[in-house]
Amino acid sequence: MDSQEFAKKLTEAQELMSRENYKHAIAILEELKKIEENGDFDYSLTHKLYQLISNSKSLFNQQKILKFIKILSKKEKTISVDKLLEVVSKEIDIKMDILRREIELLILRGLISCNFDGNILKFL
Repeated sequence: MDSQEFAKKLTEAQELMSRENYKHAIAILEELKKIEENGDFDYSLTHKLYQLISNSKSLFNQQKILKFIKILSKKEKTISVDKLLEVVSKEIDIKMDILRREIELLILRGLISCNFDGNILKFL
């Protein structure tokens, strides 16, 4: 694959991300990662690839976490982060520190109204 086609595929993945189709974007980016490992691409393309991989995985995680938080917050005023990890882990492979970071990003993005009280997530 030449640099122009590689860049085109990166743009395609970025467009999928803007439509919140993270799973498909990740699939394209993982293919490009394999190609990049065996190729010699410009640093800016490689940098963009790894940046998009990181962002798409984070946004995919946030999408799944948000779904569970919306369901749980309708039933409960609080939930332990351990319990949330248990529930979320049924759909995505995620560790506690990443879960906490993704929740913090959801809060910063204004997508959820809650705060941490130690290991407890309090819904506002």
